Amino acid sequence: MSLDPFLLSRLQFALNITFHIIFPTLTIALGWFLVFLKLRYMKTKEQQWLDLYFLFTKIFALSFALGVVSGITMSFQFGTNWPGFMNTVGNIAGPLLAFEVLTAFFLEASFLGIMLYGIKRVPSWVHTGATVLVAIGTLVSAFWILALNSWMHTPAGFVMKEGVANATSWFDIVFNPSMPYRLLHVVLSSTLTTCFFVAGLGAWRILKADRSKAAFTSIKVAMLAAAVLAPAQLIVGDLHGVNTVQHQPQKIAAMEGLWETTRGAPLVLFGIPDEERRENKWAIEIPKLSSLIITRSLNGEVQGLNDFIGAHPPVAPVFWSFRIMVGLGMSMIGLAWLTSFYIFRNRTLPKFIYLA
Repeated sequence: MSLDPFLLSRLQFALNITFHIIFPTLTIALGWFLVFLKLRYMKTKEQQWLDLYFLFTKIFALSFALGVVSGITMSFQFGTNWPGFMNTVGNIAGPLLAFEVLTAFFLEASFLGIMLYGIKRVPSWVHTGATVLVAIGTLVSAFWILALNSWMHTPAGFVMKEGVANATSWFDIVFNPSMPYRLLHVVLSSTLTTCFFVAGLGAWRILKADRSKAAFTSIKVAMLAAAVLAPAQLIVGDLHGVNTVQHQPQKIAAMEGLWETTRGAPLVLFGIPDEERRENKWAIEIPKLSSLIITRSLNGEVQGLNDFIGAHPPVAPVFWSFRIMVGLGMSMIGLAWLTSFYIFRNRTLPKFIYLA
């Protein structure tokens, strides 16, 4: 493997974003979880809700700080690692990143102090309002970042002049064809991450002999939410896939491991993609299912990778990443539904949840 500057730049950026994305993914939904906890406490005056609020504000603050620090580093890498790309699209990428800072980061940072330290210093409604504004800030931040990310996949609202992208419609740039699907998919992903994080922390507390009501309550709330949101994510992911067929059919072909354009294309459950031979080894397939999912017809035509030779992504990483994602998603649905069944049936938690 040749470690040329391009590959090294990609590796450095990948390492940074892999670390960074953990924290905004958690805080996007954790902010709204804090709003829920505060409102429950205001309504019931039960101490368990306030205990959970204090616990998760600490986690939110730490995640927020780490997300900011790693995000600043990553923003510099746009220029240091990809100067040619930013020279070309900087007229669009720069303002979108600036909008995120001006409308979201400042909002979060301004009211975070009140949320963390103001519960005994300001009226309750002011403190609750600060929590709501911080949660809104995290969502607005995701909106602008996903607008830029989506535009890079499905660009719209611009013209090229002397090799530089110039905006013609900011509305079309922000609300490009894939933006609504990506935004909803990421927000739901963040919410599920928070649900399983909250449940996991509650289970860890119980394993450490913490029998407080708050520990049990956190698991119940998180798993009941996940039982609804995980299937919703499955639906949104399917709609996102149909949208991707229209704009990036080569990506869908790589996800499906489909080499030849086929009517009634099978769904490859397992296989080893071989780019040299342009085939899948030891493939296990379900006939026609890929066409049904993608085109909504058993005999629908799905384009294969051989229509995009030299213009499709590396097949194996996309193929396996997609299957890992689907496997994890189905596992989340199964765990959330099984736990919810125990909760409704016995008003208690199954023992396996503490070890899952």
